Amino acid sequence: MTSDAPATGEAASEGTAVPEEIPANVPVSSTGLLADLDQQLDVSIVMPCLDEAATVGICVAKARGWLGASGLRGEIIVVDNGSTDDSRAIARRAGARVFPEAARGYGKALLRGFAEARGDVIVMGDADDTYDFSDLSSLVAPLDYGADLVLGNRFLGGIAPGSMPFLHRYVGSPIIRRILRVFFKVKVGDSQTGLRAFRRSLLGDLRLSSGGMELASEMIVQAVRGRRVIIEVPAPYSGRIGASKLNTVRDGWRHLRFLLVAAPDFLFILPGVVLLTLGALVFAVSFLWPSGVEVGSVSWQPIFAGAILVAIGANTLILGVVAKLHGVAAGLFEEDRLVRFYRRAFSLEALLLFAFLLVAAGMGIDLALFAVWSSGSYVPVGLQLAALAQTLLIVGAQLGVAAFLIVTVESR
Repeated sequence: MTSDAPATGEAASEGTAVPEEIPANVPVSSTGLLADLDQQLDVSIVMPCLDEAATVGICVAKARGWLGASGLRGEIIVVDNGSTDDSRAIARRAGARVFPEAARGYGKALLRGFAEARGDVIVMGDADDTYDFSDLSSLVAPLDYGADLVLGNRFLGGIAPGSMPFLHRYVGSPIIRRILRVFFKVKVGDSQTGLRAFRRSLLGDLRLSSGGMELASEMIVQAVRGRRVIIEVPAPYSGRIGASKLNTVRDGWRHLRFLLVAAPDFLFILPGVVLLTLGALVFAVSFLWPSGVEVGSVSWQPIFAGAILVAIGANTLILGVVAKLHGVAAGLFEEDRLVRFYRRAFSLEALLLFAFLLVAAGMGIDLALFAVWSSGSYVPVGLQLAALAQTLLIVGAQLGVAAFLIVTVESR
C-alpha cells in the first residue's frame, strides 16, 4: 500500500477540538474532524473493545498519528461490545467512529467493524494497547506486493515479559499451529495474533461468520482454502493494562471445535476408516479364537468389541461423507478427490442397493442360525455369526436412511 495518497490524514492541529459525543453513525477522519460519509478512504483500522477505558484512547491516538505520518486517508473504527466503563466516550473524543455491537464476542465485534469499514485496506487490532498502532507501515506494505492476508507475528516481533500467559504461549498456540499445519497444510508462526491487515475486497471470499475468538483461525483457514497468500511480519507485543478477556479453556475449545468441524477428513473420515478396520480385525480374531483370547487369567471375548467398532466406524464414515458434501454444497470448501470419487461411484439407488444387501445378509445369517438351533444342532461360531448378523443389520439400516440424507444435501 503506497503512501502517496492525498494527505487528508495529517495530524490534527492544536486548535482542533473533537466533540465529546459524536453520534455513532457519523464518521470521523484521522484528523479528528467530521468526515464525508461518501469519502473514499485508503485504510480502516478496526478495534474491538470491551471495557478498555484505560487504553482505547491511547490506541486511537497512536493510529491517528500513523495515518497522519503516512499521508493515507483513513479512519479508526472502535466497536464497543458492551463496555460498562467510559470506553465509548473516550474513543469518540480521541477521534474514532464508535459502533455498539450488542451480540457479545470478539468475532461479532470484528465482523461489525468490517461491515462499517470504508477503507480499501482493513487493519484489525485489539484496543488494549498490546499492539503498536503508531507504526503499521510494515503490516500493510506486503499487500502491495502480492500478499492477501498479513499477520503480525508476535513471536518474531518480541513478546514483553508477562504479556502472554504461559498456557497460551507454550500450550494453546503451538497446538493450534500444529493442527493448522496438519489439517490445512498452512505454516504460520503466530496463528492467533490479533494484528492483521487485508484488503476489504477479500471479505467476500473469506465469508467469515465466527462470533468468538475462533474468528482468527477461521480467517486463516478460509484464506488457505481460497489459495490466498499469507505473509507474516514481526509485530511487538506489549503487556496490557487491566484484566485479559481471554479464557484459556473456553477460547481454546472454541478454536479446537472450529478447526475440527472445518476438517471433516480428520473429524469423521479418518476415524471412521480406522474404527472400521479395527472392527474387522477384531471380528477376524473372534472367528479364529471362538472361545476367546486368554489374557493372563482373564478370557476376553472380542466379538462384542468388533460389533461396536464396526457400527461406530460405519456411522462415523457416513457422517463424514454427509459433512463433506454439505461443506462443498455450502461453498465452505472445495470439492476434493473423495467427493469426486463418491459422485462417480455412488448414487441414491446404488447406496440403497448396498444397504439392502447388508440387511438381507444379516437377516439371512439370523434365519440360518435359527434353523440350525431349532433343529438342536450346534454351530461352533454361532455367537460370532449372530453378532455379525446384527452388525450388518444395523449398518445396512443406517446406510439406507443416510442415503436419502445425502441426496437432500446434494440437492441444495
